[in-house]
Amino acid sequence: MNEAVRNPAEPTNGPTNGPIIEIENLSISFFTRKGEIPAVMDFSCTVMPGEAMGIVGESGCGKSTVSLGIMRDLSNIGKIVGGRIKFQGKDMGELSDEELRAIRGNKIAMIYQEPMASLNPAMKVGQQLMEVPLIHDKVSKEEAYRRALEMVRSVRLPDPERMMRSFPHQLSGGQQQRIVIAMALLSKPALLLLDEPTTALDVTVEAGIVDLVKGLGEKFGTSMIFVSHNLGLILETCDRITVMYSGEAVETGKIKDVFDRMRHPYTQGLFRSIPLPGADKNSRPLISIPGQLPLPHERPKGCNFGPRCHHFVEGVCNAAEIPMIAVDGHEGHFSRCVRFNEIDWEALPPGAKKVNERVEPGAPVLKIEDLKKYYKVGGSEVFGSSEGRVVKANETISFMARESETVAIVGESGCGKSTLAKVLLGLETASSGSVTLGNQQIQSIGVENRSVETVSSIQMVFQNPFDTLNPSHTVGSQIIRTLEKFNVGNTVADRRKRMLELLDLVKLPRAFETRKPRQLSGGQKQRIGVARAFAGDAKVVVADEPVSALDVSVQAAVTELLMDIQRKNKTTMLFISHDLSVVRYIADRVVVMYLGYIVEQGTTDQIFSPPYHPYTEALLSAIPIADTSVIKKHIVLEGDIPSAMNPPTGCPFQTRCGYKKLVPDNLCETQVPPVKHLGDGHMSLCWLADDVLAKMEPVIKFDKEHAANEGVPEDAPHGVGPGFAGAPPQRPHGKRPKLTDD
Repeated sequence: MNEAVRNPAEPTNGPTNGPIIEIENLSISFFTRKGEIPAVMDFSCTVMPGEAMGIVGESGCGKSTVSLGIMRDLSNIGKIVGGRIKFQGKDMGELSDEELRAIRGNKIAMIYQEPMASLNPAMKVGQQLMEVPLIHDKVSKEEAYRRALEMVRSVRLPDPERMMRSFPHQLSGGQQQRIVIAMALLSKPALLLLDEPTTALDVTVEAGIVDLVKGLGEKFGTSMIFVSHNLGLILETCDRITVMYSGEAVETGKIKDVFDRMRHPYTQGLFRSIPLPGADKNSRPLISIPGQLPLPHERPKGCNFGPRCHHFVEGVCNAAEIPMIAVDGHEGHFSRCVRFNEIDWEALPPGAKKVNERVEPGAPVLKIEDLKKYYKVGGSEVFGSSEGRVVKANETISFMARESETVAIVGESGCGKSTLAKVLLGLETASSGSVTLGNQQIQSIGVENRSVETVSSIQMVFQNPFDTLNPSHTVGSQIIRTLEKFNVGNTVADRRKRMLELLDLVKLPRAFETRKPRQLSGGQKQRIGVARAFAGDAKVVVADEPVSALDVSVQAAVTELLMDIQRKNKTTMLFISHDLSVVRYIADRVVVMYLGYIVEQGTTDQIFSPPYHPYTEALLSAIPIADTSVIKKHIVLEGDIPSAMNPPTGCPFQTRCGYKKLVPDNLCETQVPPVKHLGDGHMSLCWLADDVLAKMEPVIKFDKEHAANEGVPEDAPHGVGPGFAGAPPQRPHGKRPKLTDD
């Protein structure tokens, strides 16, 4: 048994001029007609000047509520019911409303997940930025404009003067988020709160924002609290981390201590749920956390995580409320677990799979050859044009997918991924080229003219499970309706039997037959979407970002579910995603798209290892990897993906490519490159010479010195999947290397 020691809110080693913010035993509740709902309980943390603290956990754990509590933005029903928050040594609970207003937006600023929540659509960007110094610093309009323009330059936006004259809707999502960051930093706050600021952004834009936030934090000395579910982002941006579960902090400490020597089962569960280096869908599958987050009024006695923890001991873990307990050897490392010194951290949960059977791909099921999809956009004199224009959404797309194979399609928003999916599903028809499903060409047949057999043969799992179910109908009736459409079963009894089998297939209780969508969690709704996609024995399933809207533990469960069903049904899967960590784990082959073109394709090993197409190299560099032993090449793309209505001449990527100066005669700017065959089906759309490609180094490497410290020989097998150089330690399933005590 462990003994509780000093409160983790007390500062550890750091600057001597005192903490920026101290949160001590904070408790926040929401008061509704049904009574008090405790949202945050006994939460403590300290942030020093210039320090970044990451807060992670599943949806509903209280991460954002902590940030809103600091801002005193809890609406009419939220209230701080215990503890205190001290900002720069002053208790915020004792400040008057006027004093709080002077702090909010000035000394403490917040960046929200959705940038348009902070921007007025009817005001120009420059006016909104100027408001900050005008209101807080009482400067002249000329000085406010100068400061705003300087900050727009600091956040690395192109053509700052034009940005200042623009309305928010004229900016891309990444540009909007940069404006919000500029607005937050204009008052030079001492503390910046970031609530999932990159969730809705492309991975390359996310990399730019992360790089920007880190740089501005160093430049202005701003302290940060970074709320995210992405452990890789926390590793890249933060000095310390607090893991939250069901309203409580369950582990806190320095990044390296918590990542490499986690001491709470929930923290370990989060790491086992994400495709870290070493995870492999066949030899080392992901392990999801069983069960669900408890509702606030159903929290168990003792450890909140107890019902989901395979280390739970009756009479020990639920004997009493559990405090934060110090971890020996690491100053400032605390865990809310009474058994962390007794736990076998290598033990797997009951029923966890150690390996999955490898399935060899069969004959081609889907062939796409020279597919083009153009849209004609009508002109309008109102908008300054009387001539129609053409949007080239897909340009000469060619690849095939075989039985039981997963082909990932990756790229930024606007690259043509979803347009391709619409053509495959018959929601759009191709401008030219061919799409062959089995022995039938379907590129010119709209979904309304397709046979029932064709429609049932190619199905889709959508990104947002909330929008794909009818809220007024039960789960069972919606699945049965799909079976009726696909002519499955001869009687109502047959279809109900098949519906129950589908619930079994997606690992949901049969009792869910009578539930309505509002009674289901996000992960459960996505499982229903999977069940409907497989209701007609689909040969091809197009999965469009099927796990991006889900928590990491639910992501793991849904990902493994898709893989299990694919193995059982020998389904071909097209997996559309921007998350290359998931792609590396799930895909057999990868197709990389940019501005309507396929710029590279090959096996997963080929795509994640040099030589790369320059765009693929940038995508790989942008992957946030939650592993302290991984070293990445730093590449941040400048600018945004060009408009498909006004694409650049020559290579589609040339406006953002750092390699084009190595290509003679301006070929990159004048001619579309031919497809370069790199061997074994590996293809790239690039003018780079073979000798340049041969000199490319891996984007992602393993720290050999770290491996040596772990006692692993340098010639040990990789074991971390494709694209990694060096010799990673062969860690037990889900176990992190143990650090030497500091």
